[in-house]
Amino acid sequence: MESMGRMWKRCICFGGRVWLAAFMAWAAEGQGWFAFDPKPDTFADGSAIDMRFLNERFAGEQGFIAAKDGQFIHSRTGEPVRFWAVNGPPHEFTGADLRQCARMLAKHGVNLVRVHGGYFDERGEVDPAKVKRAIEIVEAMKAEGIYTHFSVYFPLWFTPKPDNPWLKGYDGKTHPFAALFFNPDFQAQYRRWWTALLTTPSPVTGKPLLEEAAVASLEMQNEDSFFFWTFSEKNIPDAQLKLLEKLFGDWLVKKYGSLEAALAKWNGQKVTRDAPAEGRIGFRPLWNIFNEKTTRDQDTAQFLLEVQTRFYSESYAFLRKLGFKGPITASNWATASPEVFGPLEKLSYACGDFIDRHGYVGCNHKGESAEWSLRNGHTYTERSVLRFDAEQPGKPRQFVHPVMDVHYDGKPSMISETTWERPNRFRSEAPLYLAAYGALQHSDAIVHFALDGREWAVKPNYWMQPWTLMTPAMMGQFPAAALIFRCGLVSTGSVMADVRLSQEALLHLEGTPLPQDAALDELRLKDIPSGAEIKPGARLDPLLHYAGRADVRFVTGPGAVKVGDLKPLIDHAKQMVTSSTGELKLDYGKGVLIINAPRAQGVSGALQAAGLVETRDLAIASEMELGHIVAVSLDDQPLANSGKILLQVMSEEKSSGFQTESVGEGVKRITNIGTDPWQVKELNGIVRFKRSDAAQLKVTALDFNGYPSGACGSAQQLKLQPATLYYIISH
Repeated sequence: MESMGRMWKRCICFGGRVWLAAFMAWAAEGQGWFAFDPKPDTFADGSAIDMRFLNERFAGEQGFIAAKDGQFIHSRTGEPVRFWAVNGPPHEFTGADLRQCARMLAKHGVNLVRVHGGYFDERGEVDPAKVKRAIEIVEAMKAEGIYTHFSVYFPLWFTPKPDNPWLKGYDGKTHPFAALFFNPDFQAQYRRWWTALLTTPSPVTGKPLLEEAAVASLEMQNEDSFFFWTFSEKNIPDAQLKLLEKLFGDWLVKKYGSLEAALAKWNGQKVTRDAPAEGRIGFRPLWNIFNEKTTRDQDTAQFLLEVQTRFYSESYAFLRKLGFKGPITASNWATASPEVFGPLEKLSYACGDFIDRHGYVGCNHKGESAEWSLRNGHTYTERSVLRFDAEQPGKPRQFVHPVMDVHYDGKPSMISETTWERPNRFRSEAPLYLAAYGALQHSDAIVHFALDGREWAVKPNYWMQPWTLMTPAMMGQFPAAALIFRCGLVSTGSVMADVRLSQEALLHLEGTPLPQDAALDELRLKDIPSGAEIKPGARLDPLLHYAGRADVRFVTGPGAVKVGDLKPLIDHAKQMVTSSTGELKLDYGKGVLIINAPRAQGVSGALQAAGLVETRDLAIASEMELGHIVAVSLDDQPLANSGKILLQVMSEEKSSGFQTESVGEGVKRITNIGTDPWQVKELNGIVRFKRSDAAQLKVTALDFNGYPSGACGSAQQLKLQPATLYYIISH
């Protein structure tokens, strides 16, 4: 067969189409898979993918983290900082294992870990051993320039026993959903947890975490809300529900003068648990509240908002009084109605310093214990987010995604849990997608879920974790992705939606035109208003998040919506969205993302369908059905004249021996979850640098740990090797 070098030179003379046809004929001869099984990393000097240099010498070197002007900053210098982060480290790591884990994370561009776990035993009492381990984590991560964010309470971690003195009415089998908002005894115990964590002296330094600048931020509560489906009579014991109902009764008496007057205002609307003689008023189901929006429903929503906000405000004040100096956030949960309850939830968070949320890309994964494991017999669907595929096969495109970020009240934004869930083959889209659009929208922290080890191990038992990050498609793409996000290699976009939400209107359950986490399918996209006037109940085009930023503020006066000119950027007919910066172009018809910024350029997604892709400084073609090729500058210079460039390549992954069978349209059943090592689909393509000195730029292939493995010619024409993920391009 003709060599790729000669074919490039000959065919490029006849135009891109001729060259591309010749290349695809060559590449179509076949693709296999190769084992991704790196040698143990010694972290010696000379690895071109080592991003440790992005971190400080030690976390906190430039002072405590602070929130200012809508971003996180180092308080000592005022320098902005973005966090490319993971949930972790694994619970079992201590000593040398923990330190090695920290070094591995720093190498891959991580500068924050979200330590997600309680500091109490099964009875809810402080567990000193867990506190001690938290301190060890902070100190190990600090040494590698990695900050720590603490999440200390999630209702699913606790099942109060029947004799619990500060949470009465539980049976040892149910979780205390919503109780922390209104039970003062529970709140007192919760504060003891925080006190133990933040004031216990370190066995090594003698300092408590309150004095440790490496502790970036705190999270008051994980995934609980009055406005989520878990707030219902079946989930809250009678003894606890009576406490809340009495508070509601007192609130109504204060507002209307008496419960009789309140019921009259509600036109006599009642529920079974109403007990006016005892001073208690019950709650209608959330579905009725956000759909029917009666006067009673509006009062209920206002009361719940005030109680929830008061808890967050008082907890914030407590942590400040305790002496914590860094930013604090409230919670991160979804609601039963993104349109109606979503903005109320965010309003309750506004007392904090930044706004957090969660967002996952599911793959229709079903089976026993599918919420936390991946097993033989489970079913799932392959789903490309670059195409906005619906999770259910055969359904219209769904325009909703966790990367669609919003800044509320001028505060920084964190996504403290996100990932593409396995075994979806398209999960390799995630790192570049999150990095590019996170940078465009000026997201301030992206925290990937979840780190379950520091080795590249599949780790099958009779099940596997559906979120693991230690895979070639995820952690393997972190170096370039972290650089893009943290260093702003993709520029921040223009504000495409400036939304002022009237608090009064929100309490009347009028909702928001820009609901997060609310799916809008392709069939309804035609109903999106194209003019500047946004009427009540209307929706803004969710694709605006791929054009630029969205700002929402809560105001006491009338609301208002200002939308930028989206016509030049969003083309529904062609299924294309271009960023306001011109640096990102998403072809969601084909499932292709093109990155075309001065310091970062490449293409991600359906590379075969994309054909020849030309950016400012590169020409790229590949026969990979699914692949990701990106070049990033390592010396902060544009690729047009950079002297050190990392080229990163990925396709898709699977465990060795992974097997499925079809069980219907678009649905697969796992027959073998597989074993070690990870397998990566063979890579192919040609990358050509357009620079006049491209022939003088030498290309060096790197091994899986980023160390040189052999020369590959020049940047004038680089034929990608089947099993090489990284290349360094330099003078």
